[in-house]
Amino acid sequence: MFPLAAFLLLVVMEVPALLSGQQPAPPKGQQCVDCHLKNSPQLVADWRASKHFEAGIGCETCHPAEHIADADKGVLVKRGNALPTPELCAQCHADRVEQFKKGKHAMAWTAMKAMPTAHMLPATLSDGMKGCGGCHKIGTKTDAEIRELRKTGVGYGVASCDACHTRHTFSVAEARQPEACKTCHMGFDHAQWEMYSSSKHGVRQQLRQMKVLPEEAAAPTCQTCHMPGGDHGVRTAWGFLAVRLPMPEDKQWAEDRTVILQALGVLDASGKPTARLDTVKAADLARLTQESWQQERDAMQKACASCHVQSFAKAELAKGDDMIRQADRLMAKAIRTVAALYADGILKKPSANASPYPDLLEFHDAPTQIEQKLFVMFLEHRMRAFQGTFHASPDYALWYGWSELKRDVTQIADMAQELRRNARVSTAAGNR
Repeated sequence: MFPLAAFLLLVVMEVPALLSGQQPAPPKGQQCVDCHLKNSPQLVADWRASKHFEAGIGCETCHPAEHIADADKGVLVKRGNALPTPELCAQCHADRVEQFKKGKHAMAWTAMKAMPTAHMLPATLSDGMKGCGGCHKIGTKTDAEIRELRKTGVGYGVASCDACHTRHTFSVAEARQPEACKTCHMGFDHAQWEMYSSSKHGVRQQLRQMKVLPEEAAAPTCQTCHMPGGDHGVRTAWGFLAVRLPMPEDKQWAEDRTVILQALGVLDASGKPTARLDTVKAADLARLTQESWQQERDAMQKACASCHVQSFAKAELAKGDDMIRQADRLMAKAIRTVAALYADGILKKPSANASPYPDLLEFHDAPTQIEQKLFVMFLEHRMRAFQGTFHASPDYALWYGWSELKRDVTQIADMAQELRRNARVSTAAGNR
């Protein structure tokens, strides 16, 4: 651990130089700087633009590794713990790291590993972190996982903090901008950037950046609502999958949510919990008590109330809840249609799935077109319907969400009829 006393001494030694306009004294790792100026000068430039540099924190503080000469290769080879982890960042940023570890970002790696389809990706996407891992790298990892990543040359993202405070400037100002969220929170299954940037919130933020609106104008960023006061414990009431416990009092909604939970594999055919529920709990994918859900809802309502009156904020969030209810009605109908094909022997049930329901977590590995359509309905259109509503994006809530869900139900019903028709023709031909 970097000794606090040594750090304070270093700051005291550098303050006079900073006040006089002089550059800080070279860190102990000057040899690192000299070498990287030749081999990766932009890395040094970023570091010199950082607060770490201003405080005299050198390479060796965050990269406590020795360099040894390799006579055969004629290069310096790293040895030891060369890549930082959240624990190392916590030596100076303990509060923020503690907050981070309580939020969903810290569970991103675990959530990805829990998805069956993540293990079916080509090595280019998985090992190269060009697929799910490109964003889910922000999650904390075990020592064994870190060692395995290093074997394949994947080093970035191990620290997690550098996913938002990118290296080597580690800028707070950068991480406070909504664009910092754009790389991950966009696209197919969570188009939050598209929703936010086209909403009145996002438009006002862009106008403020352009100096059309004054700096003091209300223009919420992602961080305003999801990280109030800089709290790094990012969480949402409904979680990523928009399912939760306990079941609602609305009988129809409770039945529909049960079907969705069965298709997610967390409940069996009789409605009892499965082993996958333990995985959902471990990955913090859903709020499983009323108290945990209410805690996050209250936090969001408080954030909304910084610009809106409480009654308006409460009503708008309730609209998001109701959109989930209505989307679940269509989703459950489509799931039952596919499940009926399994029950009648018209569609072959994947042997790895003992449930009588399709597996919504198979994603692109779903074996037939109708099952593929179901996964797109769940992961793209259902997501956009309720996320668009919560993010005040009319177009995403309606045309990219609800309207697509309605069309999905019709198309899945038509596809099911076609499959049944083909089965009857095939049976008739076999009986001749």
